[in-house]
Amino acid sequence: MAGPKGKKKNARTSNAPPMKKQKRVFTVQKEAEKEELLSDLDVSDEPENLEESDLEEQEMDSDSDMSSGGDDPLSKDILAGSDDEEEVTDEGSDSDSDSDDDDIEGKSRAIDEKNAQDILEAEAELQLNIKEESDEFRLPTAEELEEEALRPPDLSSIERRIKEIVRVLSNFKSLRQEGVTRKDYVDQLKIDLSSYYGYNEFLIEVLVEMFPVVELMELIEAFEKPRPICLRTNTLKTRRRDLAGVLLNRGVNLDPLGKWSKVGLIVYDSQVPIGATPEYMAGHYMLQSASSFLPVMALAPHEKERIVDMAAAPGGKTTYIAALMKNTGILYANEMKESRLNSLTANLHRMGVTNTIVSNYDGRELPKVFGSNSVDRVLLDAPCSGTGVISKDESVKTSKSEIDIQNCAHLQKQLILAAIDMVDANSKSGGYIVYSTCSIMVAENEAIIDYALKKRDVKLVPCGIDFGNPGFIRFRGNRFHTTLNKTRRFYPHVNNMDGFFVAKMKKMSNLKQARPQSENLGEVEEEATELVENNEENKAEVDYQKHQKKKTVPKEVKKPNTPKIEKPIIVKEKIEKRKRPSREEIARIREEKRLALRQLKRNAKTETGGEE
Repeated sequence: MAGPKGKKKNARTSNAPPMKKQKRVFTVQKEAEKEELLSDLDVSDEPENLEESDLEEQEMDSDSDMSSGGDDPLSKDILAGSDDEEEVTDEGSDSDSDSDDDDIEGKSRAIDEKNAQDILEAEAELQLNIKEESDEFRLPTAEELEEEALRPPDLSSIERRIKEIVRVLSNFKSLRQEGVTRKDYVDQLKIDLSSYYGYNEFLIEVLVEMFPVVELMELIEAFEKPRPICLRTNTLKTRRRDLAGVLLNRGVNLDPLGKWSKVGLIVYDSQVPIGATPEYMAGHYMLQSASSFLPVMALAPHEKERIVDMAAAPGGKTTYIAALMKNTGILYANEMKESRLNSLTANLHRMGVTNTIVSNYDGRELPKVFGSNSVDRVLLDAPCSGTGVISKDESVKTSKSEIDIQNCAHLQKQLILAAIDMVDANSKSGGYIVYSTCSIMVAENEAIIDYALKKRDVKLVPCGIDFGNPGFIRFRGNRFHTTLNKTRRFYPHVNNMDGFFVAKMKKMSNLKQARPQSENLGEVEEEATELVENNEENKAEVDYQKHQKKKTVPKEVKKPNTPKIEKPIIVKEKIEKRKRPSREEIARIREEKRLALRQLKRNAKTETGGEE
């Protein structure tokens, strides 16, 4: 039986059909053989009441026949069927394993689909819960606020309430609570911001009025983070590329500051103290914030000019101006506080500046010291409240009040008038004033420039900086000059630098009185401008009006001065003010006097010589 079995297997393996087809053939053959076997063993034609002995004899006979190994076809069929069954069971086990694999893959796919469905349902439920919670947000009642005030502050709940209020205010129409006004939300936001971030009531109120709520949150969050460290390359001693290469070799991770600066570098981290390297000691760079570059860039100093820095310490802007001037011309570095002169002079020496004169005067007295109309450009980095550098000095959050802002504004107005008076409007290359502060308060910035435009004959010009926000034209009901949009504001959440304000003005004439800017000044100023142009006609008109005064007003009747009589008096005063001699005329008159004195001395000498 082994031989035929082996042949059969070889025959089948020689022409092995595909697995699935082979399985189908085996199952069909198995069923056919089973049917034949059952038909052979069918005993339906035998009597049902066959005795047990006969059955036993038949079984024994059949066993003997099968064991005899004769040519009984039935035995061959049975044995063949058993062989086929073995092969089919083997292949059936393979099919069962394949089906098991298919079942595992299907189950795994079903599990993955179920997990994905669960995730989607969970996200949908989460969004639904968030929506329900957000829709259910209500402002706390007075009783709840009183209870909250008695307990220690819960910062997490305050933070959540701030976010909810900001979300409601950003879409107030659809998310507002019935019966609650916008003012209620804003008032609660002020209280929460003050308690969470530590600001006083005045500063939070000003910030809320200046910025939308979303931008306000970005600004406050930016104040909580430090600004990046920046370096300014000293072009008097090195180049930015060379300096960057040296510092990189020392383990300093840095990049160029930006396209707007050719000398700035931003430092991310350093393995050495960045303020104690040999390059720093040698004056190759200056540690300076990025916002301090901007006023000097707006001033744009030229070589061989006379320039004044009215508040120079500690010397970052002064040394930058000297580098742009290439150590030519004259630079006056003034500092009112004597204690800060040491740092100023030390930085000037370290950076190799040789064209600077250090002075210690009150900035308001500088026109008397240096002379009026005597310099080409002036930089006024005015002392201010410091509300733009809260990340450096957090005490500003609580220390500044409205009185402090007013005091700073009063000083700034005096300083800017002094700066304008020092500049010569007739300068060939200059005549510019740059005003800057590290404050974001409107009272210290736009209000000061608007005051200067009214008091002096100056105009605003572009700063030459192509980024930053334009200045305010209106704020809190105040209306400023329309050209204030040429000023520039810089914020930490927008420009990643300290809060800063920069304005650049051009002096139009050396007159201290500003030109009329409004149209409601009356006929007196119109006549004054006409009379300035024609001096002879002015004198004639004044004489004529005086003559008319004598004629028309009788001696017996005492009448107050009429507007017509006052006009020529005002005009005359203005004419006298506007008829000041220029510097050239004064020089010419002095030269004539000198020549006359020399001539007199010569004549006296000749007379004495003749007598002898």
